[in-house]
Amino acid sequence: MNSDRKIRIGGASGFWGDSSVGAPQLVASGQVDYLAFDYLAELTMSILAAARMKKPELGYATDFVTVAMKSVLKDVVARGIRVVSNAGGVNPEGCADALRALAAELGVQVRIATVTGDDVLPLIPALREQQPPLAELQSGAPLPARVVTANAYLGALPVKAALDAGAQIVITGRCVDSAVTLGILMHEFGWGAGDLDQLAGGSLAGHIIECGCQATGGLHTDWQAVPDWAHIGYPIVECEADGSFTVTKPAGTGGLVAPQTVAEQMLYEIHDPANYLLPDVVCDFTQVAVSQDGPGRVRVEGARGKPPTSSYKVSATYVDGFKTSAQLTLVGFDAVAKARRTGEAILARVGELLAQQGLPPFSATHVEVLGAESPYGPRAQPAAAQMREVVLRLSARHPVKAALELLAREVAPAGTSWAPGTTGAGGRAGVSPLIRQYAFLLDKHRVTPSVRLDGSQVSMPNQAPALVQQAPAAINKEASPAWPESAPATGPTVEVPLIRLAWARSGDKGDSSNIGVIARRPEWLPLLRAELTEARVKDWLAHLVQGPVTRYDVPGIHAFNFVCQQALGGGGMASLRNDALGKGMAQILLALPVRVPANWDF
Repeated sequence: MNSDRKIRIGGASGFWGDSSVGAPQLVASGQVDYLAFDYLAELTMSILAAARMKKPELGYATDFVTVAMKSVLKDVVARGIRVVSNAGGVNPEGCADALRALAAELGVQVRIATVTGDDVLPLIPALREQQPPLAELQSGAPLPARVVTANAYLGALPVKAALDAGAQIVITGRCVDSAVTLGILMHEFGWGAGDLDQLAGGSLAGHIIECGCQATGGLHTDWQAVPDWAHIGYPIVECEADGSFTVTKPAGTGGLVAPQTVAEQMLYEIHDPANYLLPDVVCDFTQVAVSQDGPGRVRVEGARGKPPTSSYKVSATYVDGFKTSAQLTLVGFDAVAKARRTGEAILARVGELLAQQGLPPFSATHVEVLGAESPYGPRAQPAAAQMREVVLRLSARHPVKAALELLAREVAPAGTSWAPGTTGAGGRAGVSPLIRQYAFLLDKHRVTPSVRLDGSQVSMPNQAPALVQQAPAAINKEASPAWPESAPATGPTVEVPLIRLAWARSGDKGDSSNIGVIARRPEWLPLLRAELTEARVKDWLAHLVQGPVTRYDVPGIHAFNFVCQQALGGGGMASLRNDALGKGMAQILLALPVRVPANWDF
């Protein structure tokens, strides 16, 4: 194996609905050997399942075919660029058929493979009978009665098998987001199940690019420092045989590739950085180092791997009634107070109407005044209460659809009945099924991944590596490294917001939110560790976080990862909050006041 060989992979999509510029930009750059597309957020599967029930040929991320590949397929084939995408959703074969039709229309020949086997919905009846009973990973709740989808997060081995068999394009169903990249690297470098450090490094490379431009300056704390948003570059990882890699972007594009932007993405939506559970490897990112390696280039190395567990994580979804969200704009003096009173009046009126019709009360309601710093709760600035233009957002859940349709009808009358300056009702709010997630573990031997290349079955190697942890509980949380004590401040001190001392980014996993916090200077870490205790973070976010807060140390990048449980009002489509995915939680934490020596140079 040539130790100097590099494989260049472009992250062309971060979610279903990402910009159409990614794939053409990466292909035109001449800097990639592969394109990797990620389309499947945790609840996208239920949306795709509903689409397939209406039209059996659907159930995949149609944008992959009609937008992304339509724009680049000829060039991809001509340049020998290979493609791996999880756009298959609940119907990888349907996605492949649509892509073959496009190829025929464009007059190109291409070999397309599909990966299936992640759909474990047929196992649900048997799982209901098993002992001990199935329990949800976070809440311990039993399996719900009406499960809509159930998909195991497959790993990278099927992708590798498809590429080994000669596929130019690989379309998968549900797999872990990073597996589309790791499968490429296992194919190119011949990594096996025992090459744990390399698998961890390849998984980290995939994790960095799986959210598109979030690796190249998107969502960066110091957003003012990120140039040319309109032409931001999509990420490229240049990967090496030892598992290390360099993050970059197409030449001449906007955005920012710097250690802090890569570090923010590294901590995005993970829990314990020492035990990041993936199907192929348990990753330890605590000693990963990121360093500038020239303009627009960041070197990443130091990921370590441990044997994987014997289970797949399964993400199931189920319907739990209905929900709606409606909005009104209020303008003028006392806009905040007017909005709150309006929301209370609407709920009171509709509550009485429900009782008159013999319907139960709402399962839950939520009133937010957008523009008045509602997400900050008691941490909102006093001036926010004096805003003269706000948006009232009114959300509710109910087991009966008609109850929420009644609520939706009663929003617009506020425009002529109550507060002056009420406007912006728009159309009547829609009512949608309330879809909740249910995550559980399933023994890998009960799942059979399948690979087909242009209709022919591809043989799969044994998916169970020789070294396997028996269960997540068998993974011991390693002792925290010894940290230097924070020396007591001598002399004058000042109080500054955390944003002066750190970068941060937050994301979601179900009803949990994680907040990665990276010190702007390594020497500030001991003081930050003393200030940012679990108890203080929990207290600061108490109006949002109902469960425990756990802090994990990530010394390699001078950082912490805070995992906040029961933090998102149910999470995803079940949450009534405007910020259902916790994207603003890092911003709220960055307002935390921290006392530091006055002579520090900010």
